[in-house]
Amino acid sequence: MAREVRCKTVEEPSLVALAKTHAATPSFKNKTASGSHLSNVHLCISSSCFLSGAGQDVGRSCILVSIGGKNIMLDCGMHMGFNDDRRFPDFSYITQQGRLTEFLDCVIISHFHLDHCGALPYMSEMVGYDGPIYMTHPTKAICPILLEDFRKITVDKKGETNFFTSQMIKDCMKKVVPLNLHQTVQVDDELEIKAYYAGHVLGAAMVQIKVGSESVVYTGDYNMTPDRHLGAAWIDKCRPDILISESTYATTIRDSKRCRERDFLKKVHETVERGGKVLIPVFALGRAQELCILLETFWERMNMKAPIYFSTGLTEKANHYYKLFITWTNQKIRKTFVQRNMFEFKHIKAFDRSYADNPGPMVVFATPGMLHAGQSLQIFKKWAGNEKNMIIMPGYCVQGTIGHKILNGQKKLEMENRQTISNGQSEIERCEPGCCRLSLEVKLQVEYMSFSAHADAKGIMQLIRMAEPRNMLLVHGEAKKMEFLKDKIEQEFTINCFMPANGETTTVITNPSVPVDISLNLLKREMALGGPLPDPKKPRTMHGTLIMKDNSLRLVTPEQALKELGLNEHQLRFTCRVQLQDPHSDPDTLSRIYTHLKSVLKGYTIQHLPDGTVMVESIVIKVSSSAEEPNTKVLLLSWSYQDEDLGSFLSTLLKKGLPSGLSSM
Repeated sequence: MAREVRCKTVEEPSLVALAKTHAATPSFKNKTASGSHLSNVHLCISSSCFLSGAGQDVGRSCILVSIGGKNIMLDCGMHMGFNDDRRFPDFSYITQQGRLTEFLDCVIISHFHLDHCGALPYMSEMVGYDGPIYMTHPTKAICPILLEDFRKITVDKKGETNFFTSQMIKDCMKKVVPLNLHQTVQVDDELEIKAYYAGHVLGAAMVQIKVGSESVVYTGDYNMTPDRHLGAAWIDKCRPDILISESTYATTIRDSKRCRERDFLKKVHETVERGGKVLIPVFALGRAQELCILLETFWERMNMKAPIYFSTGLTEKANHYYKLFITWTNQKIRKTFVQRNMFEFKHIKAFDRSYADNPGPMVVFATPGMLHAGQSLQIFKKWAGNEKNMIIMPGYCVQGTIGHKILNGQKKLEMENRQTISNGQSEIERCEPGCCRLSLEVKLQVEYMSFSAHADAKGIMQLIRMAEPRNMLLVHGEAKKMEFLKDKIEQEFTINCFMPANGETTTVITNPSVPVDISLNLLKREMALGGPLPDPKKPRTMHGTLIMKDNSLRLVTPEQALKELGLNEHQLRFTCRVQLQDPHSDPDTLSRIYTHLKSVLKGYTIQHLPDGTVMVESIVIKVSSSAEEPNTKVLLLSWSYQDEDLGSFLSTLLKKGLPSGLSSM
């Protein structure tokens, strides 16, 4: 390992030091097959990242980071737009056979959305992983509920097989280690992680991963703008080697939040006034609460009578978790929580499936948010044919979902004609006999109003200024938009920016800074040698002995090192043989060498000693010849390591021979 050390002293804080290290680290094996969905970001002392999901794509986030010989999986999500093998990440990128435990040091989940945690039980229980899984306390509480809802829709209602079970979810969650914000957690002797507040949803966190002096920050999903119930993301100036950031809205700069809220309320109000129904597809926690607070306030102020409904059970669950984790909400909600719970709604009631057929206006919040399954899709099918009705999509929709199709203007939809049947204990979805395909004409008004809790382009740039990374890597976005943002980042911050596709690896060589303390005695000795005073902005070479002890580095004088370590000093000398043609006797040849060096080397101490040697500083020169070839002299040069440069110069000089006419003394 090549290393250049520049030093910092305990007594003199103006001398700061960097150690530049270059080495290779083991990386995950990399396939070249197309269409894979594991994204890999490997970080070594050269650092790298491999994308198994969310590479130039939104959904199925799964990133493998290799840093300092440690392998970490960041998120383990599912893709909302697929129902086949493409739904989950392709873990064969890590290993073709056997469990993942021996290949991964830990797994970190950023938040509870299924595109970030939906494949977790599949990965840990079906593929096989027994190591630690890190997530925040709110994520640990909410994640298993959403996973179970997802399992019910997929297995109990749709009848799919080869899927994780309720028991697998429970077994998976037993491996979870909860994280507190700003708490440094030691995964092992070398690997440590630290969580930062990310906004976005309750419990969402950005994570800093450190091995030695190398570090990576993974943002997950984050929001740089505070809203009605959550604060803005924040991170300190940690200067990571790589910042891995989502880029969902890479080219979007949102208008003012107040204008968006006013437009939203206006559209809802107009639709209700003309007797229409408004469907707002949302995910259970997050934007749902944001919009509920907004409509609750508006209904109270305007004395509106039309009913507002929320998917059964979710209001109660949301209220429970916001009470439990009130410290994760914004300052206003924390302050007023004792007097008034903002999540107890007077105008918003629980929704029953039969209400969808009721006449008259109503507003319904239904899950899930992308219309890919569940109650929101069932209501949409019933209301889509009436132009008086409206659907408002408040967030991003992944390609392949019904939400994405209608936002792109599609007016005719082909889908499975599944009906929800209740047997008194549970609900299942099945196709109508003889008609499993449904052709649906979309006549209702479709509106997209971004209340998404993702950072826009301005927010991403703001985070880069906060963290000051050395390199940037974009994930969780669309390729064309990412390309635009990549160019902007490289131009404005003059750092490298990468945007690997699924299945690609990005490797970054890092230059770690290693602090070294220097002893006062060594510093005084260097100062005594003369030269300019140390400049804190310029590197300076210092000669000493580097001691590595108790996870710290110190540069001391050789004498101090020998004393501390109880070692005897050994003199290290270099030797060199030079052949010289000279007809004189050995003593005369040595005298001629002495005369020659006196004329060439001005200012050096040169001695002709009685023992038949010449000394130049610490360099000793001896002459010998054999009886067979008396004119061929062999010069033996020996010097200490301090005079290495002078010794090399003398050996080169003497190889050229002695000048003619040179007299001996």
